[in-house]
Amino acid sequence: MSITLSNAAFTFVGAGSMAEAIVRGLTSLKDGNPERITMLNRQDAARLHDLQQRYGIRYAVEAEARNLAIAQADVVIVAFKPKDAIEGLKALSPQLKRNQLLVSVIAGLSAATIEDILGRSDQPIARTMPNTSSSIGLGATGIAFTAAVSADQRELASAMFASTGIAAVVEEARLDIVTGVSGSGPAYIYYMMEAMIEGGIRGGLTPEAARQLTVQTVLGAAKMVELTGEEPAELRRKVTSPNGTTQAALETLDRFDFAAGVTQAVLRAAERAGELGQAISAQAANR
Repeated sequence: MSITLSNAAFTFVGAGSMAEAIVRGLTSLKDGNPERITMLNRQDAARLHDLQQRYGIRYAVEAEARNLAIAQADVVIVAFKPKDAIEGLKALSPQLKRNQLLVSVIAGLSAATIEDILGRSDQPIARTMPNTSSSIGLGATGIAFTAAVSADQRELASAMFASTGIAAVVEEARLDIVTGVSGSGPAYIYYMMEAMIEGGIRGGLTPEAARQLTVQTVLGAAKMVELTGEEPAELRRKVTSPNGTTQAALETLDRFDFAAGVTQAVLRAAERAGELGQAISAQAANR
């Protein structure tokens, strides 16, 4: 029998906001089964109890129960912080079976480094880069698979992250740029929104009105791109009348190299993701 979202057993090692976002997505599906989801963390039992009350999932605190939850899972999701990656994966290694899918949501941590830490190269690994919008079901996740991942496991991982928004399968070498575009991307939009709200306030709007108008403008613009299928550049041209208000505004942005700045921000975020991954790899090699 193939593994699906309805019959797979999931164990989350780490119970932070991203793990919760995935759990929220899984449990919101018609065929989602919260009783087949178990969550673990290092020491915050109150957090686990809260998640159980909210989503109906199971959790384990004692060492024997934790080990059993890992051993019985079809999918083990490692969702701890990068600084805990080496210690966490080493502790997990003895319980992992070679037919289990290991899903990593640890930023910058390459599949090769995970294999080195685990001490084996045949573990099926899905390396992912979700973003914070996953917490409201509008996430964008990049997924890369190692050669050991089966077709069923690929389909399962893709469906798992599709439950939090959209999921795009990419080569692992492209995950850092996924980080630059969508992983860090919400912060760029929030930064722009901050500036728009500030402009509205300086022009005489109340903070409440400036915020409301900005939020709706961003929502509408994103929806226009999605629903029309047109390129953002074409939609921008349609809004921009010659010598009009929008042209004046865009010319001002150009004077500040707005477009170049955003492009460079995307590339720098990707570069930084690579740097963080290399740092973890170096630590692992020295242990």
